[in-house]
Amino acid sequence: MVDRNNVCKACEGTGMLADDEEWQYRCTVCKGDGHFFPGDTPEPSSLINVDENNRLLD
Repeated sequence: MVDRNNVCKACEGTGMLADDEEWQYRCTVCKGDGHFFPGDTPEPSSLINVDENNRLLD
C-alpha cells in the first residue's frame, strides 16, 4: 500500500518531470524514486548542467 503522505508532490510519484516542450527528465526533487520523506532535502546534491534554453543535459 502506498503512503500518500510521502509521495513527491513535484512529480506526483512518477519520478519523471517534463518541461513546456515535453522533454522528460528524472525528478530533481525526489531524485527519480517518486517518494519524498521528512528530512529529505529538495536541493540537488550537485549543480545541474543545462543548455542555453535551460534544458537539462543528462
